[in-house]
Amino acid sequence: MAPRPRTNRPRTSRPRRPGRPRRVLLAALVTASVAVPMSCAARPADVPAPAPTAVAPLRAATPAALDERYAASRDDIRAAERAAAGHGDRKRAAALRAMAGPARHFLSFDGRDGGRTTEVFGDLAHAGRVAVLVPGSDTNLDTYGRLRADAVALRRELGDRAAVVAWLGYATPSTVGPEVLTAGRADGAAPRLRRFLGELDAVKPAARTSLLCHSYGSVVCARAAAGLRVADIVLYGSPGTGTGNVRELHTQATVWAGRGADDWIAGIPHVRLRLPFTTVGFGADPVSKGFGARTFDAGGGGHSDYLKPGSVSLRNIARIVSGQPRPEEGGDA
Repeated sequence: MAPRPRTNRPRTSRPRRPGRPRRVLLAALVTASVAVPMSCAARPADVPAPAPTAVAPLRAATPAALDERYAASRDDIRAAERAAAGHGDRKRAAALRAMAGPARHFLSFDGRDGGRTTEVFGDLAHAGRVAVLVPGSDTNLDTYGRLRADAVALRRELGDRAAVVAWLGYATPSTVGPEVLTAGRADGAAPRLRRFLGELDAVKPAARTSLLCHSYGSVVCARAAAGLRVADIVLYGSPGTGTGNVRELHTQATVWAGRGADDWIAGIPHVRLRLPFTTVGFGADPVSKGFGARTFDAGGGGHSDYLKPGSVSLRNIARIVSGQPRPEEGGDA
């Protein structure tokens, strides 16, 4: 048989698969591209506010001690309202005026740089169960209504023997900014969260306390988790924690994880990329089997629906806070 004639057609080769660092970088960029369209709020305007009153750590959870702290925070809110009004921001001033109402109870308030607040829902003095909510990105004084609505819904689901604390104790990252892809804000927030939970444990040692961590708030909770005296750490709508598994959290708490079927965060690649000056991404998926958390059924809701009244996720999170042994568990992701 005669040999086949050679042709001048160029040889083709299979496209080279990008190396692992490149794949991880691409995944991080995908993360950003997913997050950007989901943002519905920018960082708040730079509205001036005075420094809050310096207060000593809470020494007791008696009604009198709590009322004294609530009154001090109310004065700080009114001072911030006056500053906002003087700045010409009528919307912020109106929101602060509502916060200063006699039915609202803040353990702390700082109106600077978007706002830091710790608000109590329910009777903390007599509560046997306490849930502490840690919010994620784009939570500030201008968007605080969303966090408050979640706290109100959970408090109603839990009943009168429970209190809910909405802890906005840090400057949350913007969903459209690069900081939402790193643990920088969480690293700054974690010592404040640990300090608050230590203070709460000191005045409520017999209460069953659970830490509820939404979205980027789960990164904050993971940074603060080691050694915390809490019964449960609940991660929901989480992009990851910056750890590979539950053991790396170094906590005695039961760690739970849930994700709604319609939560866009399911599309976030679970990677960590070490760059010269930072690390991008948060690693293992908390609802995956390998992470090691107990999973719970979060229903079919989206990223902002976990504490929506009547939802499966709200019901199951309330069961966890209440210490009920068998919340409806979800399958492994």
